[in-house]
Amino acid sequence: MIKVAVLGSTGSVGRQTLDVIRSLPGRFNVVALASGSNVTILEEQAREFRPRMLFCEREEDYARERIKDRSLTGKWATMEEMAAHRDVDLVVVATVGATGLGPTLAAARAGKAIAIANKEVLVMAGHIVTAECRRSGAELRPVDSEHSAIWQCLRGESPESVERLVITASGGALRDLPQEELERVTAEQALRHPNWQMGKKITVDSATLLNKGLECIEARWLFDVPMDRIEVLLHRESIVHSLVEFRDGSVKAQLGVPDMRLPIQCALTYPDRIPETTVPRLDLKSIGTLNFGIPQHHRFPCLGLALEAGRRGGTAPAVLAAADEVAVENFLAGYIRFTDIARVIEDTLSAHSEAGNPSLEQVLEADRWARAYAEDLVRTKA
Repeated sequence: MIKVAVLGSTGSVGRQTLDVIRSLPGRFNVVALASGSNVTILEEQAREFRPRMLFCEREEDYARERIKDRSLTGKWATMEEMAAHRDVDLVVVATVGATGLGPTLAAARAGKAIAIANKEVLVMAGHIVTAECRRSGAELRPVDSEHSAIWQCLRGESPESVERLVITASGGALRDLPQEELERVTAEQALRHPNWQMGKKITVDSATLLNKGLECIEARWLFDVPMDRIEVLLHRESIVHSLVEFRDGSVKAQLGVPDMRLPIQCALTYPDRIPETTVPRLDLKSIGTLNFGIPQHHRFPCLGLALEAGRRGGTAPAVLAAADEVAVENFLAGYIRFTDIARVIEDTLSAHSEAGNPSLEQVLEADRWARAYAEDLVRTKA
């Protein structure tokens, strides 16, 4: 049995990962679970899977107030300890934001298989993570549906044959809203994604299309393709998850229903494809038509900011990701408008002097600086 650590187990991807594991009995042993602050769900998961290691940001409250059955606690461990533990074969990084960087690096240095669903890790420090993977032999397995699609399309292909990568975007919850109404958008509106059930932060990023810029930066590191050969294509139905164009002009696309359990399963069971699955099958006859278009950068300024940060490189992507986290958090709290998200990111990037080929310490310092600067901007705008 493959021994799995699920980091971010109470979030959307973490819960769906455990759904996949339940659907494949006898294949996986969940030996570690880590969560943020959702004590109730973590307790339920611990009761079901009986992991050897647990982590919760609210550890003290959790242990004192919630765990009555002490047999559930196993060993309290940090996410870094879990990721590098000798009893872990596969680490699922399903956390949100910069918290995933430390455990991902720990898993990479320990030579683990890493199913990565955290966008910010490769955006912030893709050059560092991939270098550690090459050094140790660790394996990165993408979980995002777009990167999983590219990963599947590239199997059996030589890297030299790739002309460009095309990442698809649904357009998010506000794709049909007139542009003049965006300033009045509420958090509730931004969280109504038409195709996917996701966490709050990534759902807002989908509405701004910032998530697609992050995915382009991720793809640059996952597949070693320059930023100028990675494009974004609007695709309302979220059936074509991404495409690869090859130098001879042929194009491969991976299609499937918009359900995260399929790319999660691909990452967990690689290189096998498992027939027994609870994911519904794609029926193109019932869908009928697939639509594609070009994103308008004046409507989605966050996409342009992310692509520019990716081209600049250095610490600019880390600043981008940090400023976005702050801006989205404050938008969801009602302190700034939806359109202020792009303004906070742009102003933070403009004020930053990036370092080229940064060390881990420089990346983390850029992250800290950007968060503080963005918070000051938010207080000014609020």
